[in-house]
Amino acid sequence: MRYPIPDLAPSERHVHAIEIEKSRFICWLCHAPDSAAFDTLLNEARATYPDASHHCSAFIAGAPGEQVAIGFSDDGEPGGTAGRPMFQALEGSGMGQVGAVVTRHFGGTKLGTGGLVRAYTQAVLKALETLPRRAFTERRAVAIQVDFSHEAETRRWLAEHDIPVASADYDSHGARLALEWPADDSVSLTSLEQRLKGALVRL
Repeated sequence: MRYPIPDLAPSERHVHAIEIEKSRFICWLCHAPDSAAFDTLLNEARATYPDASHHCSAFIAGAPGEQVAIGFSDDGEPGGTAGRPMFQALEGSGMGQVGAVVTRHFGGTKLGTGGLVRAYTQAVLKALETLPRRAFTERRAVAIQVDFSHEAETRRWLAEHDIPVASADYDSHGARLALEWPADDSVSLTSLEQRLKGALVRL
């Protein structure tokens, strides 16, 4: 499966702020390949603004559409007015491995439930507009062995098909290559086998 994810380093944050009725909403976005990466972002937001009224949050730690590694929190705002709308904004973007925290500094004017939903949704959507993205391909481990005379040709074919070689070991039989193969099998290993005409062995 191939989908967009934030093009951010593990410690990098994408931050955007909006103001509504004198309340300031600061949205933090991060690359969240797992829930631990998202927890790090949430702790950073709390440490940076310890006096903020709320630190509401949402994350999708896996592929878009999956319902396993997800979560959201209203952090004291009325139920359903912050975390879920934030999650729906992330979900609507079609992205995976993304986390969001919206820090609110209360400005003195109550927004009501509808106003809060709109504010938290808008905070995330505005931040997403300028978030750098890159394509991510889910992969699985595949191991093959090729004789020495076909290693260079095999590596060229793998590079042409965007298949990384995670590691290589050598023995008297040739090169053992550990590959990061597309999990959806969008590239066929059979085509490489046919090209090498018996010089490749699946391990």
